Amino acid sequence: MEIERKFLISKLPDLSTYSFHKISQAYLNTEPVIRIRKQDDDYILTYKGKGLLAREEYNLPLNEESYHHLAKKADGNVITKTRYLIPLNHGLLAELDIFDSPFEWLQLVEVEFKNLKEANDFTPPNWFGEEVTNDYHYQNSYLSQIKEAVAK
Repeated sequence: MEIERKFLISKLPDLSTYSFHKISQAYLNTEPVIRIRKQDDDYILTYKGKGLLAREEYNLPLNEESYHHLAKKADGNVITKTRYLIPLNHGLLAELDIFDSPFEWLQLVEVEFKNLKEANDFTPPNWFGEEVTNDYHYQNSYLSQIKEAVAK
């Protein structure tokens, strides 16, 4: 089960000291979500069920050959981004995504939680902006399908 809250950014923190991943992902299906992802040198096939705050999620390893084979079958936009890993209080981790073209205007941060109580009790730091957890327009699967990538 994936439980996460998602926010826009009000003020980008200094990212120079944080580790990061380069991510490229494409969607074979959007309902349910079936995604392939290259994260640095790792390849992953992901299934996500319905939901915004909480939903089923299963990750399976892929090899490079399988990833490229499936990538040819993907529909829509390939999402590329840099994900910064920023430690927060109480052992939580902010995953800050800085998107590449055609979504270079978009910066999102997600925080995953162990349970719904922890998610509901979370107070975001002041550099987090508007919460968009329940707005499907900020789901990567939605972004993969839109024709014109323009700022909302």
